[in-house]
Amino acid sequence: MTKTPTGRVIATALGPDLVLTRSFRADIDDVWASITEPERTGRWFGTWTGDGAPGNTIMVTMTFEEEGPAIGMRIDKCEPPHVLAVSAEDEYGSWRLEARLSTETAGTLLTFTQHIDDLDSVSGTGPGWEYYLDNLVAAIAGSPAPSFDDYYPELKEYYAKAADACR
Repeated sequence: MTKTPTGRVIATALGPDLVLTRSFRADIDDVWASITEPERTGRWFGTWTGDGAPGNTIMVTMTFEEEGPAIGMRIDKCEPPHVLAVSAEDEYGSWRLEARLSTETAGTLLTFTQHIDDLDSVSGTGPGWEYYLDNLVAAIAGSPAPSFDDYYPELKEYYAKAADACR
């Protein structure tokens, strides 16, 4: 089953951003815990070890990647329960990520942003973030996790066009 893409690539004064949102029928503290507590992040993204304080580097082991090594991820900003910003570098490039949570009538809204250094990478990272964020939705709802095959390569063209429109 192919998923409908939800992300967009937008131009900002600091460069392009890939932005995706998800709504949760859960309170903000529950969603915050799901994106910050190692045992909960492991349900949808990856587990981590270390001191998760701003300025520190944690080691993240991706749960859904085959034999992926732990990568160092720096905590750039942590303002519970509203803002988490992290950055990392690996063989795939530079990752500058931000999660913003806000309360809405029916629960919590997550606005996820990847600050983009290379627009050519968006055709791969866009489908990946769609998958991981839907994993987060499933983890919080207690639903079965989606299949990555529903996201990639099906959403690749959408994200390539979104990146091209931002050039």
